[in-house]
Amino acid sequence: MEWMAVLMFLAICLVLLLGYPVAFSLAGTALIFAGIGSLIGNFDTSLLNALPSRIYGVMTNQTLLAVPLFVFMGVMLEKSKIAEDLLTSLSQVFGRMPAGLGIAVTLVGALMAASTGIVGATVVTMGLLALPSMQKRGYNESYSTGVIAATGTLGQIIPPSIALVLLGDVLSSAYQQSQLSQGIFSPETISVGDLFAGALIPGLILVSMYLLYSLAIGFFKPQWTPPANTSDRLKLSVLFLSLIPPLFLMVIVLGSILLGIATPTEAAGIGAFGATIIALQKRELTIKTLKMVMESTLSVTSMVFMILIGASIFSLVFRGFGGEELVHSFFKDMPGGQFGAVLTVMLVIFVLGFILDFIEITFVVVPLVAPVLFMMGVDPIWLGIMIAINLQTSFLTPPFGFALFYLRGVTPKSIATNKIYKGVVPFIVMQLILLIILAIWPDLATALPAMIYS
Repeated sequence: MEWMAVLMFLAICLVLLLGYPVAFSLAGTALIFAGIGSLIGNFDTSLLNALPSRIYGVMTNQTLLAVPLFVFMGVMLEKSKIAEDLLTSLSQVFGRMPAGLGIAVTLVGALMAASTGIVGATVVTMGLLALPSMQKRGYNESYSTGVIAATGTLGQIIPPSIALVLLGDVLSSAYQQSQLSQGIFSPETISVGDLFAGALIPGLILVSMYLLYSLAIGFFKPQWTPPANTSDRLKLSVLFLSLIPPLFLMVIVLGSILLGIATPTEAAGIGAFGATIIALQKRELTIKTLKMVMESTLSVTSMVFMILIGASIFSLVFRGFGGEELVHSFFKDMPGGQFGAVLTVMLVIFVLGFILDFIEITFVVVPLVAPVLFMMGVDPIWLGIMIAINLQTSFLTPPFGFALFYLRGVTPKSIATNKIYKGVVPFIVMQLILLIILAIWPDLATALPAMIYS
């Protein structure tokens, strides 16, 4: 039966490359293979009786309730022009130093990532707001597009991140499954809060690396990043008013999760309410804005849950063909033991990131490989952060990186696509360096969760 599982995985990759909708591709391919397997006597159709309970489990999952609330919070903050005010203020603070705009873009991108967690929205917003200013001041086009695309993807790793919410739910199930397989009938759990805490230090390290790169460019290649010739002085009150609302919201949402005061779902509700208050205070909350926010939230949430349902069907049929045992034996016989298995998974996820979104990889690939890695002794929090950073890297990797597509859509035609590709290469290298650092010092991802939740 195992060859049918391999064929099914190859078929879904081909179908997705052809551009068909992900959710229906996953479910449709799985059901077609289940039908073929039933006809040739390789699949037990009684396994499909578990589908209603699986779908009901998705519908009643309390953790996943955080997804629409975090999406609502992010879209509402985007519509309330928080990024525009932050960029204007920080550009005046850093504008008169070399690479000042790049530093401002990095800081705004980090704050937006911590406030919204939506990669596409951040890349597009920063592309529309920052790129014209950088072009006007004579910034190098490759550097400008690279720093915008890279900082836009920080929403993958800096909490509260939707990617970490989804990863946390999947890894929690996989971790419990692996413990039950080993005869541990009172299994430990990991939570979204664990991943949020684990991502804090790596996220800050990555932001610091971006800032150091901009400072190095400003020092060694000042012709790429000329300072602004302006006498405008920023009033501290303006900077205070632009910085405080998103910072306060970030502290409330993330702090309530890390301190155990609220669950991720409850904190997401607070964030959605807080974002609405900010939009109201800035007089950006109109009936039209509210309608746009709700429509966008409904669209993204529906996509996520349809993909999750399709992935549940796919994984059920895959296991019915013995795919889980095939994956387990593959990793068990791999040279290098735990290191070789983790390295292989990281390479596979990196390659799949060229053609699949992080949602598909999280729901399809991670449930297949994570239980095996956990049984080999891999720390679940460390693995989750490694996967998140790996997926962030895939957002930037030419030619299929999603962040590059988002940026290309709002970039003037005068900027060649190869310049965008060239600009993101240093940031990809920095992200790979961070993966190596975490591989050598896993405590950077695991120490803070252990300290907070001990």
